[in-house]
Amino acid sequence: MSDPLAAVARLPGVPEAVDEARKSVDRLYRHRVLRRASPAVSTESSLRGARASAALSGADVTLEALRADEVGDPVVQGALRASAEVGRLGPTWRKAPRQVLARLHAVAAAGLVPADALGRPAVSGPRMEALFGLLETPTKAPAAVLAAIVHAELAVLKPFGSADGVVARAAERLTLVEYGLDPKSLVAIEVGHLEQDYEAGLKAYMTGTPEGVAAWVCQCASAVSLGARETTAVCEAMQRG
Repeated sequence: MSDPLAAVARLPGVPEAVDEARKSVDRLYRHRVLRRASPAVSTESSLRGARASAALSGADVTLEALRADEVGDPVVQGALRASAEVGRLGPTWRKAPRQVLARLHAVAAAGLVPADALGRPAVSGPRMEALFGLLETPTKAPAAVLAAIVHAELAVLKPFGSADGVVARAAERLTLVEYGLDPKSLVAIEVGHLEQDYEAGLKAYMTGTPEGVAAWVCQCASAVSLGARETTAVCEAMQRG
């Protein structure tokens, strides 16, 4: 059986970037604070991730405003709902990815499109079917590689025509959780994307060249490392009290 993701995982620069991402997550998971406060850290990571995802979609607000529930922007509210939904969708992601994406879109795009358009992809075809196949087929590639490809395909194909970026980033985090790199959903990977040139990375991927795909996967691996750094800072703040 062919394993296209394994080929991506061998592209120049990818093994090193993915290995560094894994080490970053391992270091985070060893933090003492997580022995007693892992759920609280995961919640904070989810909040920071939602804020960053909304910012990447053009709705930049402060964490303070989010905590005070002062933001009514539908993009921000959609990002918050999608981020919260990640924790409930994990077991379904491998078995029924279409159902999970429909649910993510339904919560992310509420208030942006008519109710009868929620969860209904406007785009289908061989490329979307190939993406579902990647999720449903065993691969030797690391979770970070699968997550990067899932993210890029959804962001590029824009299957729903609304809130696709928020859905893509939620799907990436969900993949990291369900496929074992970040099982407790601690890494604020969306923050890592916000700290880099996100659009340039997707443009590189869209070239379809090995170099462009490798550049995107390396950028996603870097986002994991940066997201782990963000969450480590949360742990340090909790430790200081």
